[in-house]
This record gives sequence, structure tokens and C-alpha cells, in this order.
Amino acid sequence: ALLDLSGVHWVNGTWRGSTTLPCTYTSSEGFTLQTLSWSVERDYSTSTFFRRDDSGDHILLSRFRDRVSVPKHSPGNASLLIEKLEIPDSGHYTCQVIWRSENHSLVTKEVTTTVKVVKVPVTKPVILAREPGLSVPAGARASLACVASGSPPIRYRWFRGAPGAAALPLGSQAELAWDSLQPSDAGTYFCEAENR
Repeated sequence: ALLDLSGVHWVNGTWRGSTTLPCTYTSSEGFTLQTLSWSVERDYSTSTFFRRDDSGDHILLSRFRDRVSVPKHSPGNASLLIEKLEIPDSGHYTCQVIWRSENHSLVTKEVTTTVKVVKVPVTKPVILAREPGLSVPAGARASLACVASGSPPIRYRWFRGAPGAAALPLGSQAELAWDSLQPSDAGTYFCEAENR
């Protein structure tokens, strides 16, 4: 087997999520792995931020500290895991492996992956159902909260009545609150969540 290194050209990541940049290598007999490093090029400048050598793993840029890792106990796998992705993490990432031969010559291979961090995968809002009904004494404070997951920004609207009928719009906050409930406030309320 020849010395070989392979990866992918393009990876999409989601803001605040995590992504893996594949990088795998095969070694030949007579060659030992000397260093494995990852560098990033952004705005025309390149910085090495991860390096593995005989003395262990080193994170060389503070903005990647506690956010990047390479598998430790799987020889041949130099894939990079980036967690808590930020928009500035977009860039060109290069995985570089250097081998040393028995006669002490060095062989270098590298593969570059472009990472694009996107704000969010677009998803429809999903409202998390709360208790279907509640009984509250007259004169008490009360509130109904609407919680939805999905692509931000999410706009909320509360209505009184039944969905689809001529419902009465009440507010455009996630929470509908009463300082002092009256018997006339009894009824059915529903929330609507909307994003772009």
C-alpha cells in the first residue's frame, strides 16, 4: 500500500451545531507518522490550529479550544470534529499528514475541505404542546406560554376561539398574561407560530 490521504471537498455546517471534516490515511511499511495537523485559511491568511505529534495533541488557536478534536485511538482516521460552530468558522481547512521513512526523509500529503457554516437549516415551527386545559380561580394572575422550535426568528400570535373560525387576535408575544382573571376570560385560546 502506498501512502495515501483522502477527504471531501465540501462540508456544510449549521451555526451552533457540529460538523465532521473527513480525513483518512493509509500508511506504508517503513514509514512512521510524524505529525498530523489541521490548518484553516480565511481572508487570505492560513493558521495551523491543531497539531498531533510525539508529545500529544495541541490546540494552537484559542478560538478553537474545547471545540475541536481528532479521534485518538483509530489509526488512519484524522477526521476533525468541530463543535459549537460559529459563522467565522467558514473557510478552507487542510488536513496534513507527514510521514518519516526509515532513511529519515519526510513525505507530506494534504487534503483541503471547504466549510460553509449556515445560520440554520430551514425548518417549520413546531409548537410543543402544553397542558390541554387549566382551571384558575377568578382574580388570580395567569399566563399561557407558547414555545416553538424551528428556524428563527419565530413570531407568535395568540387568539381566542377555535382555529379556523373567526378567532379574536389577542397578542403578538410568546406569552399571554392576565393580571386578574375574570369569569368572562374562560374559553378556548390558541397560539400560532410563524417564521420566514
